[in-house]
Amino acid sequence: MKVMDDSEVKQDSSTARPPLPPASFTLLVWSLCTQAEMQLGLLHFGEEEKPDIDLTMARHSIDLLGVLSEKTKGNLTLEEQRMLENSLTELRFRFVEASKDSAKAAQSQQS
Repeated sequence: MKVMDDSEVKQDSSTARPPLPPASFTLLVWSLCTQAEMQLGLLHFGEEEKPDIDLTMARHSIDLLGVLSEKTKGNLTLEEQRMLENSLTELRFRFVEASKDSAKAAQSQQS
């Protein structure tokens, strides 16, 4: 469902930005994956030394992708299904790694 026509969106020319890509399933999955990667501290921008890690929010983002996977079973192209499954597998693996690293860091601070 399209909310607004491009002609209905007003742009301030001083804050012009490149056009947004069309809404798609692939873009939705990519967006959720990127969000989870940021929450896991895998992506950071600029001069930031150590990215913030939020395991609770990362788990939530990964769980959202899991819900999306369950609810779309049988309704995706092979390419979409593979992208979603591969993304979930990778993010779950990265979550486990980040959880272990966080536990080690907490343990070393207690010592």
